[in-house]
Amino acid sequence: MSIISELRWRGMIQDIIPGTEAQLEKEMTTGYIGFDPTATSLHIGSLVPILLLVHLQRAGHRPVALVGGATGMIGDPSGKSEERNLLNEETLAANVAGIRHQLEKYLDFSPSNPNAAVMVNNYDWFKDIRFLEFLRDAGKHITVNYMMAKDSVKKRFEGEVGISYTEFAYQLMQGYDFYHLYTTADVKLQMGGSDQWGNITTGTEFIRRKAGKEAFAFTCPLIRKADGTKFGKTEKGNVWLDPEKTTPYQFYQFWLNTSDEDAASWIKIFTFLEEPAIKELISGHQQNPADRLLQKALAREITCFVHGIPEYEKAVATTEKLFANQNKPASEMSIEDLEGLEGVVKAGIPGTALEAGMDIVSLLAETGVASSKGEARKLIQGGGISLNREKVSDAQLLVTGAHLLHNRYILLQKGKKNYYLAEVEEGISNIK
Repeated sequence: MSIISELRWRGMIQDIIPGTEAQLEKEMTTGYIGFDPTATSLHIGSLVPILLLVHLQRAGHRPVALVGGATGMIGDPSGKSEERNLLNEETLAANVAGIRHQLEKYLDFSPSNPNAAVMVNNYDWFKDIRFLEFLRDAGKHITVNYMMAKDSVKKRFEGEVGISYTEFAYQLMQGYDFYHLYTTADVKLQMGGSDQWGNITTGTEFIRRKAGKEAFAFTCPLIRKADGTKFGKTEKGNVWLDPEKTTPYQFYQFWLNTSDEDAASWIKIFTFLEEPAIKELISGHQQNPADRLLQKALAREITCFVHGIPEYEKAVATTEKLFANQNKPASEMSIEDLEGLEGVVKAGIPGTALEAGMDIVSLLAETGVASSKGEARKLIQGGGISLNREKVSDAQLLVTGAHLLHNRYILLQKGKKNYYLAEVEEGISNIK
């Protein structure tokens, strides 16, 4: 099966330039995807482009990851209603280093590999280009009419906020990226999310007009949840690939708690399971949805891919300890059970604060269970807080040393699935 056929049945192809499939079948092709360096870690919204590069490399082609050190200073108007904050060079350098470290986990960068992955930073070529030079060598080849016809520009231009020249130039810069990579590294393919189609085709058009050559591209549909809420977001924000930002347990729980409809779609996109295996899982799930075969398989495959088998096994063990015996009193949990809760958010409580008693509202706010005391009160009023597996109904409750499990821990729960383990310590409370 060709890589395009593989991606099609997985639901990972939306737009494609004619001739792309034939190019990929003809020879080893170098293709790239751009990553936005807005943080030191990628999040699960970046998993689809990562997986596209992995599929490309597994099919015998050469993947290139472009980190937008230059375009990150500009901001992409695609899918956005406001201009993005610009990043300085020091911040961008740290972000680029973090992204490189993560991509090395998923792609083979070994020089001995004939289709070894490559990472490039467009700041490396843009930093030496003078403004007049760019206008002459790039701006001359793409008309304003062409750029204005792109949906990403048109929506911003017609909106109340408008679009600055800085962001308007983003499309031309991304097009120049493709041209530069085409001429210096024989990159003939660009991939990305469907919101990037306008920017990507500007690159193929630029190559056609300036170099007189043909380039290729395809995009993947944007991932959406069946209930209409944004993919990759939780009440705490992004689900990160960095285990320091989102623990493997929290990462595993995100996938485990997907809806049946989303799981049936996402297991094709976010795993490398073959079509027969996926069809069998879907059939088994339909026969007994309560067993959540799809969700368990999805969570297993993607957690192992991102964090490795040992962390997946720890996440499963923690899940079993927390959820398998929901009715088991916290007082009956051994210290080994509590200390073995890998990935549960952990917080510190000053021991002196419990000597006189610490009101539950302050405890929730200081340990990060609630973002503020106001939110803590609302959570308690709504029945959304448990302390040592007992529902808290009184916002005036004083938490003292008597509440400690094994003279050291307090198990807090927000909602049904969010657990926090607070440990008595000396000093200022902080999230570890």
